[in-house]
Amino acid sequence: MLKDITFGQYFPGDSIIHKLDPRMKLILIIAYIVLLFVADGLFSLLIGASMVVVFYALSKLPWKLVIKCIKPIMPIILFTAVLNIFFVEGDPIFEWWIISISGKGVLTAVLMCIRIICLIAGSSLLTYTTTPIALTDGLERLMKPLQKIKVPVHELSMMMTIALRFIPTLIDETQKIMAAQKARGADMESGNVIEKAKALIPILIPLFVSAFRRADELALAMECRCYHGGEGRTRMKQLKLTAKDWAAALFVLCGYAAVILMNVYGPEVFRL
Repeated sequence: MLKDITFGQYFPGDSIIHKLDPRMKLILIIAYIVLLFVADGLFSLLIGASMVVVFYALSKLPWKLVIKCIKPIMPIILFTAVLNIFFVEGDPIFEWWIISISGKGVLTAVLMCIRIICLIAGSSLLTYTTTPIALTDGLERLMKPLQKIKVPVHELSMMMTIALRFIPTLIDETQKIMAAQKARGADMESGNVIEKAKALIPILIPLFVSAFRRADELALAMECRCYHGGEGRTRMKQLKLTAKDWAAALFVLCGYAAVILMNVYGPEVFRL
C-alpha cells in the first residue's frame, strides 16, 4: 500500500502543465477545489471531473498515477459512500428489516465519491508537475503581502515545501524498516487490533529517529551553504506569467461558468 502513495513526488516533464507558472497553478488548484464544492449535481460534478482529465492529458503523465494517488484513499471513499447510502434520509427505494436505502442517499454517495476522487487527483497534479523549489517560490510570492504584518512568509513556504518533499522519502524509509523487521521475524499481519498496533512500535521508533536525523542533516547542509532565510535572497529563475497561464485561467473560468449554468438549469433529478 505504501508504494502506491505518490503524493508529494515530482515527475519531470516538458508538457504545458509543467511549464505553467507555479503561482498560477496554486491559484487554479484552489479555484478548482472551490468549484468541486460549488457543484451540487451529477452533471456539474462531471464537468469538474472532465476538467481534471483534460489537465492530466495535457501534462502527459501516465494515467496509472491517477490510480496510484486514489488507491490509498479507497477505504475512506468506500466508508463515506456506505455512510451516505444508509444514513441519508429520503424516499426509500429498498427496505429490509432496519435497512433503508433512499435514492437521495445513493445520489449523495455517488456525488461524494466523485468529489473526493477529483479533489485528490487535482491536488496531486500540482506536486506531480511542480518542483519543490518552484513551489516554494510560488507560495512565497503569493503570500508576500502578509510580510506587512510581520508574517515569516519565506520560512512558512520553505517548511511547507520541505514537508511535501519528504513525504516520498519517509514512505521509502518506512518500507525499508518494515522489510528489515520482517526479515528479523516480526509478525505485523496476524493478531487482533491491539497486537497489530504493538507490532508498529518497532517501525515507528526507527522512523522517528531517521526523520530527526534527516532534519538535522538538512539543517546542517543549509547552514553550510550560508542559508539565512529569505532576507536578501535572490532567484536564479524569475517567475513570469505567460499566455499559457492566462489560457489555463480562462479554461477554469469557463468551467466555473458551465458548472453554475448546470446548477441553475440542469436536471433536478440528479441534484441534491
